[in-house]
Amino acid sequence: MAQVLETEEHKALRAAVSALGNRYGHPYLAKVIAEKSHPTELWAEAAKLGYLGVNLPEEYGGGGGGIAELSIVLEELGAAGCPLLMMVVSPAICGTVIARFGTEEQKQEWLPALADGTRTMAFGITEPDAGSNSHRITTTARRAEGGTDWILSGRKVFISGVDIADATLIVGRTADARTGKLKPCLFIVPRDAPGFGRRQIDMELHGAEKQFELTLDDVRLPADALVGDEDAGLLQLFAGLNPERIMTAAFAIGMGRYALSKALVYARERTVWREPIGAHQAIAHPLAQAHIDLELARLMMQKAAHLYDAGDDVGAGEAANMAKYAAAETCVKAVDQSVHTLGGNGLTGEFGLASLITASRVARIAPVSREMILNYVSHQTLGLPKSY
Repeated sequence: MAQVLETEEHKALRAAVSALGNRYGHPYLAKVIAEKSHPTELWAEAAKLGYLGVNLPEEYGGGGGGIAELSIVLEELGAAGCPLLMMVVSPAICGTVIARFGTEEQKQEWLPALADGTRTMAFGITEPDAGSNSHRITTTARRAEGGTDWILSGRKVFISGVDIADATLIVGRTADARTGKLKPCLFIVPRDAPGFGRRQIDMELHGAEKQFELTLDDVRLPADALVGDEDAGLLQLFAGLNPERIMTAAFAIGMGRYALSKALVYARERTVWREPIGAHQAIAHPLAQAHIDLELARLMMQKAAHLYDAGDDVGAGEAANMAKYAAAETCVKAVDQSVHTLGGNGLTGEFGLASLITASRVARIAPVSREMILNYVSHQTLGLPKSY
């Protein structure tokens, strides 16, 4: 693979998005969360500037780029303290799946609206009893008797942004007529579909995007609600999951950079004895290590995005998992060290770091746990036997 270096266009995109993020910043996001509202102004401006649809095809109103460009957008917004988590879901997962596998009608209906921010789509895969085992998904889709419609039944949990999304891309399972086994399929479920219910989950983590439990009680959908080929199975599913991992890495790297930037300003200015505390190696070295680790995680993320955009789904799968793992681990460490650098001030609302202690753990847990990534690398990359 060619060495991953940012092009001049990527550098310009990074600078432009950084400028946008800094116009809003952490105070804006904190205000949104406190008011229990949504970052609609930032979302709308990012859309107007073409950032939300930068990965979507030009013929459908997008920027014609890829996950590499979209990950830059999310990382820089995160580094400015105002990440848009719905970017992981709406343009990255749902937009990518529809662009690759959707019908022409689905592309015309959804892609321009996802690109200009006028519509959003959530993604529903996680279930209460399935965990990381996608083969245990119990949400099922069956053909309506005597017709072509689909009937969906099941439950989903920890689904982000359903209250603001116009529809949810639901992962269900259908019976293979040849083998009788269940295989995954993707369905677009409108927010107001009869039988489609939601309940907000009470979270200790306070974010702009709320989490929901979904119930699908014999939700009837037309035949064209199915995205892609009924027999494609895991191919279509992982076309969305790999970008999800890459974008989660971008989210974590941006958060880690934001925390580190706060710590660096404090370490340069805070004087306890004769020198700023940043002059002491006990402070300086851990911050330097955090910077190194964030840079290394970004390199792996760039590799994953490059492979995915080049059409190497197998190679991208391995790299996306590694990028997500590396970014999540270094994000947690960077946040922890940044808070520690500020001491008691790191726990005050003034510096905006304390809330990241909880938020940084999200990337370790979602969309797949670090342990499952280590399992993947153990048996897929290293050839070790499975324990499950």
